[in-house]
Amino acid sequence: MTKNNTQFFPTASPNTTSKIPQPTCQTDNTSLQVPLAIFYSLFFLFGLSGNLLALWVFLRVHPKKNSVRIFLINLALADLLLVICLPFRVIYHSNNDRWVLPSLLCTMVGIIFYMNMYISIVLLGFISVDRYLKVQRSSCRRVFLQSRWSVLLCNVIWAVAFVCGICFIVLDTEHGESQQCFQYKHLYESKWKAYFNFAIVGMFWLVYGALVISYGRIGMKLLSASKEKPDFPNAAKYNKTAWKSFFVLFLFTICFVPYHSVRIFYIMSQIANTSCEWISVLDKTNEEVLLLSAFNSCLDPVMYFLFCSSIRKVILRIICNRFRQQNIRGLNSSSNTPQELTNISAVVPMTNAKDVKLSKTTETDKVVL
Repeated sequence: MTKNNTQFFPTASPNTTSKIPQPTCQTDNTSLQVPLAIFYSLFFLFGLSGNLLALWVFLRVHPKKNSVRIFLINLALADLLLVICLPFRVIYHSNNDRWVLPSLLCTMVGIIFYMNMYISIVLLGFISVDRYLKVQRSSCRRVFLQSRWSVLLCNVIWAVAFVCGICFIVLDTEHGESQQCFQYKHLYESKWKAYFNFAIVGMFWLVYGALVISYGRIGMKLLSASKEKPDFPNAAKYNKTAWKSFFVLFLFTICFVPYHSVRIFYIMSQIANTSCEWISVLDKTNEEVLLLSAFNSCLDPVMYFLFCSSIRKVILRIICNRFRQQNIRGLNSSSNTPQELTNISAVVPMTNAKDVKLSKTTETDKVVL
């Protein structure tokens, strides 16, 4: 005997016979429980370690204060807060999609998760505009790229997100304990939530348009420069940085575009009369593409390492320092001579994390991050 994925229960209030009956569907995502728990666990481990390391580098090591550094600090913080929500999803899916914690905590985890996801999206949009203005050498670049304006923009983003999160908690009309969380919900009685979600999706497509224009023009301009002057000393770097710009845009597209494409139909189904079969398809698809959005929190630290030479040099020096210290301890335990220790020092130079001085980042490196 096979289990139906959905059940349909048309219900209507006796006092509202003129209204169209509203379907109540119970979705069954049993097949996704184990994969979701595994992937969210991996995202938590890699995202937590990567973003903690990124924050440490930005706050303790990186000496230069500029607009992009301010955006990257806030981006790493938003990604860190997002991955902290993932263990709750792991527990939920590992427990056969049953929520055993207080229902208010379910609401708060969901709000914090989505709030920081969209904070990350907006910050990535500002970074793309920041880099585009730098390449164009626009007159407004002098104002926008100043660190104090970046701080102000980040404060406004966090404040708006915080107010929206509080409003969702206060205006939440669902009461009572429930064993479900992160599940599909009809919004017949709370259509304002659907309209708000539509606005958020619209904001995403505006940010995505800004990224396509900014990184697209950056990449094309650098490619043109490398082709027009192939003998120029930085021609190879221009070409390499151009493809980095396209790659950043590619990663953003893979992580967020599928989710927000499905999201349009998902929200529409929440306020319209939709068959349970279609709701089941949308619910499963939504869970799958949401994984890609959460995966971005792990990719951001990787992009810092690959595309920012100063950050890459700091991390490599720290790793070399750790390697050297381990070798010295091993040599000391084996009673090695001072001459042998000197040879090790020559191969792996001694560096102190507090004394690390970053080399000046090239202009092409600054274009991407």
